[in-house]
Amino acid sequence: MIRRKVNAFTLVFYSIGILLLTLGISLTIEANLGTSPFDAFLVGLSHNIGLTVGSWEVVIAFVLIFTNACLKKQKPKFLGLVTAFMTGVCIDFWLFLIKILENPSTLTSQFLVFTVGLIIIGIGTAIYLHTNFAPIPLDHLMLIITERTGISIRLSKTVLYVIFLLLAFLLHGPIGIGTLLTVGLGGPLLQFFMPLTKKWIFKKTEGILLSPLEEKE
Repeated sequence: MIRRKVNAFTLVFYSIGILLLTLGISLTIEANLGTSPFDAFLVGLSHNIGLTVGSWEVVIAFVLIFTNACLKKQKPKFLGLVTAFMTGVCIDFWLFLIKILENPSTLTSQFLVFTVGLIIIGIGTAIYLHTNFAPIPLDHLMLIITERTGISIRLSKTVLYVIFLLLAFLLHGPIGIGTLLTVGLGGPLLQFFMPLTKKWIFKKTEGILLSPLEEKE
């Protein structure tokens, strides 16, 4: 196993990944075509119970941290709350900023905003996962499922999407054509961007950073 220390490269690319990820999430929410199942679940909680979408990101992350600990039979990795907190704050920030701008008013512009958001989510997630620093508990769960079952990241992410889709439906979250596109394309997009971002990051860091899935090889 190759061990790595957190350094400037890690923090820089981690921050870039989180900023892109949350921007993409915010764009899909504002496109008003339906969000990813997990984000629809968060929006549903916000509408039904209160608190911001970003706040629920942190609350659910706390629950998932204990879920992941049980699955791995390890102590809870509370460092994941750092990423959840950053993600929550950034989502609320981007949503506030985007609402100041003109919202998409036509179906064509809605699809354009949603498509851009979905692509940015894939890129941002791939970048920050490569740093292997405090993964979002949901993404950590995705990696645990992949490690335990041997299935691909694409399939693992799709399975989680289906579970949260059911939860979002029960809470009347924003489910629509965008949700279906996210379920169908979210996993493949991440699978597509993982090797591309790996090459880019390795070039910039001279191979210091290593994909979390490849670290154990």
